[in-house]
Amino acid sequence: MATEPATQTLETDDRLLGGRVRLTQPRAGYRAAIDPILLAAAVPAKKGQSVLDLGAGTGAVSLCLSARVAGLSVTALERQPDVVDLCQRNVAANDLAGAIRVHAADLVPLPGSLEASFDHVVANPPFLGRREGTRPPDVSRAAAHADAELSDWLEAAHRALVPKGWLTMIHRADRYDRIVTGLAGRFGAITLIPLWPRQGIAAKRVIVRARKGVRSPGELDAGLVLHDDQGGFSKAALAVLRDMAPI
Repeated sequence: MATEPATQTLETDDRLLGGRVRLTQPRAGYRAAIDPILLAAAVPAKKGQSVLDLGAGTGAVSLCLSARVAGLSVTALERQPDVVDLCQRNVAANDLAGAIRVHAADLVPLPGSLEASFDHVVANPPFLGRREGTRPPDVSRAAAHADAELSDWLEAAHRALVPKGWLTMIHRADRYDRIVTGLAGRFGAITLIPLWPRQGIAAKRVIVRARKGVRSPGELDAGLVLHDDQGGFSKAALAVLRDMAPI
């Protein structure tokens, strides 16, 4: 997605969903790319439903989801004060103050006021836990990538959802087994949606959808091929990233 000149020295002003969403984000540190757009496209939310965006960051998922589905009530949960401020600014810049509420808090433990309150939970958890890999030097990037454990995110999602509520998350494809193991016994209808970098290339990302407290069997979706043989986005990916097609 194209980046416009920085409005401030340390920030960039980006456009998502074919220009429908404006996202101001830090020039350095953790930056939203296509993952939040893909995640929002996979959420089976409907008008009038409630959504909790766990670890919302600057608000990319919340903004894209609200642009895609009118009439949602979205709560964006973020704990870092400077990121909370930026998320609030993005909500205001997109005229979505009536649709998105920014809640400043950690997900461990999940605030009691958010328990059993949402039809949907969306999450883009850190790919590495506290004891895995090398922590990035940037503080905000480290907090985004290697703070709470995956089990903490799954627990927070379970607590936040109403019975039969939906969890939709994006993660590394080589960790899908940990996600499925963490969902077992508490979620059903587990669907894996591989995101193939190119036809014939192993998936690096996977979207996981699951439903709280149901016993329906899971399935492996055909997934989405992101790039064509020339290295550009595939027609199917552009339909999602630019034209708001669902996954």
